Amino acid sequence: MSVSTRWTLAALAVVVALAVAFGLQFTEDPGQPDDRSTAQSERIRRDADTPEALEGPRRLADLPPCPAAGSGAGPAELRGVVAGCAADGSIVEVARALADRTVVLNLWAYWCAPCAEELPALVAYQRRVGDAVAVVTVHQDQNEAAALLRMAELGVRLPVLQDGQRSIAAALGVPNVMPATVVLRRDGTVADILPRAFTSADEIAAAVDSALR
Repeated sequence: MSVSTRWTLAALAVVVALAVAFGLQFTEDPGQPDDRSTAQSERIRRDADTPEALEGPRRLADLPPCPAAGSGAGPAELRGVVAGCAADGSIVEVARALADRTVVLNLWAYWCAPCAEELPALVAYQRRVGDAVAVVTVHQDQNEAAALLRMAELGVRLPVLQDGQRSIAAALGVPNVMPATVVLRRDGTVADILPRAFTSADEIAAAVDSALR
């Protein structure tokens, strides 16, 4: 093979390599997030809410622990969804945490006035039903510190899942209103979605009993 032929083949190889690289640049979907941006988009709390920053609010709120994982898989819609536990900052696999129990899942935010009126009624309802039903709340704003301070202010001690991206509501198809309550049967199926505010334990009991019939 002559020198000129070898140079010609080398030049062609470079051209082909450049063409492939150029093509890949445009076939790659620029709208697909990389791992880092995906992780950021799935944040459940603000960057400012570090463990150190939340230590004081957590102590004031003195929340009970989030439900321990049941033996079942839990609600199908919530499998793969994670949230934070406001009591200690741990990450919770939501479906497993709600498995094997009847659950009243209350969605709220620290800035929601009707939510603040409803939360004490949920405490009264939980006391009434005891272990028969688990009342679990879901805070739907990234400001976890504000949620903890709100619970401390209200004197409400219920489990709080921190879900700043509203992943739980999206998975369950809950309307974009607050407060809203989801009643889950023991087998993990959705008994009812209640996009309304309750003012008393009696109202909550009537709605939950009706949903579970």
